Amino acid sequence: MPRHIAIIGAGISGLAAARSFQNSGFAVTVFEKSRGLGGRMSTRRMGDVSFDHGAQYFTVRSPRFRQIVDQWQAQGYAEKWFDEAFVGTPGMSAPAQFMARPICVLNSFRVTAIERLAGGWSLRAENGPVQCEGNGQFCAVIFAIPAPQIADVAGSHLLDCDLTHVQYSPCWALMLAFEKFPLLQDGHLKPDDELISWIASNGSKPGRHHKPETIVVHATPAWSRANFELTPEQATKTMLERLHQLTKFTESPSVSIAHRWRFALVEQALSQPCVWTGSQGLGACGDWCLGPRIEAAFDSGEALAAAACRALDTKAKD
Repeated sequence: MPRHIAIIGAGISGLAAARSFQNSGFAVTVFEKSRGLGGRMSTRRMGDVSFDHGAQYFTVRSPRFRQIVDQWQAQGYAEKWFDEAFVGTPGMSAPAQFMARPICVLNSFRVTAIERLAGGWSLRAENGPVQCEGNGQFCAVIFAIPAPQIADVAGSHLLDCDLTHVQYSPCWALMLAFEKFPLLQDGHLKPDDELISWIASNGSKPGRHHKPETIVVHATPAWSRANFELTPEQATKTMLERLHQLTKFTESPSVSIAHRWRFALVEQALSQPCVWTGSQGLGACGDWCLGPRIEAAFDSGEALAAAACRALDTKAKD
């Protein structure tokens, strides 16, 4: 049996699992469909400006995650923004980039299916079978993607868990650049509004450029769900008009673009650290296991790797 793990998804949970597997002596390949790392903990760059258009910050509760964040801070990949809110530096994706350094990550690589073979698992991508060192098979496949997307790849290979009750809310995110913008206390504002739930000055975060003023606006879950099928242009127009009304600031932005997050915020979690089906060598992790926090995603990835390593090591000895 090969000791090579395939992980689908290079968000925080997938990268946490990958590092744990690698530290336990397994070879690891992470497959990520997008160009960047970090999942919703992402940074969008457009010319000379950048935006944290997904997760806005993270908090720390456990001693273990405190240890990790201390490492990120020591290496210059995270800083405190306000109160107990931390951000990646110089962008939210920086911690993911740091975590991925010792790992084989294949970006812009969409895995479309998995196949069970006598000696393990093979993966199929859009352009054909995935090549792997050794006998071309993986001893385990880990899904570090939103729960509703797992069935699309796993097909008839089921996890020992019902994921259908895991629920997400969507979010429209609006990215804007201005020559100037009204000062926001602590760099952010949470308006009591039916349309807009969050306004943040991206430049107020440590390690960011202050000119031009870059602003990230998030719509409420209810409005995002009701208006999910808008075009980006339609969402931009409506959200910008509402921002002008809320702030009494009517300057036109030099940059304006909207992004639609289908699986933005976990509303109903699985309420267990991870999913591991030892009989098949399949696992899954993510913030959807424990709750809508970056720390929860990290904890889920490490929990899955610990469970899988124990099972795979025991199987190898039998």
